[in-house]
Amino acid sequence: MKAIRIAALLALTAAAPALAENPMVGGAPMFEDKNIVENAVNSADHTTLVAAVQAAGLAETLSGPGPFTVFAPTNEAFAKLPAGTVETLLKPENKDQLVKILTCHVVAANAMAADIGKMIADDGGMHTIKTVGGCEFTAMEKDGKIMIKDGQGNVATVTIADVKQSNGVIHVIDTVLLPAM
Repeated sequence: MKAIRIAALLALTAAAPALAENPMVGGAPMFEDKNIVENAVNSADHTTLVAAVQAAGLAETLSGPGPFTVFAPTNEAFAKLPAGTVETLLKPENKDQLVKILTCHVVAANAMAADIGKMIADDGGMHTIKTVGGCEFTAMEKDGKIMIKDGQGNVATVTIADVKQSNGVIHVIDTVLLPAM
């Protein structure tokens, strides 16, 4: 009887779809069957980003079907901005500017790191990324890491790549990307 239960359990396990293990982000597991917002709210490293997404009214959009590639700045990335910047952006009267900055972190595609790396290689070492917010950034690769140069010359490095979501992928970055002035 015990052997039959074990055999049944093994058969069920073998029939279950195999999901690759997503990396932990901000001390929390990231589940491939949850959307970008559902996962981001659990990351201790992305509380500022989550607050900004909510203040901008983008949570519903980023919970939608996508696909989206989100370059997700950490709390430390936001802390690099000049003092008071985040607080100012979170004010209701600055919502349009906040929406612009946040949507410049989103691409309407499901672009894994290998895909981005191939685009960089195919374009001779640099690839232009067009974002949902209308920004154009430059992706490049250095020492095996994907880097993105924003409209003001700041360079963000992807520190955790390929965090699969039900509606796209997150790449954690160490610098907030800003549109050209």
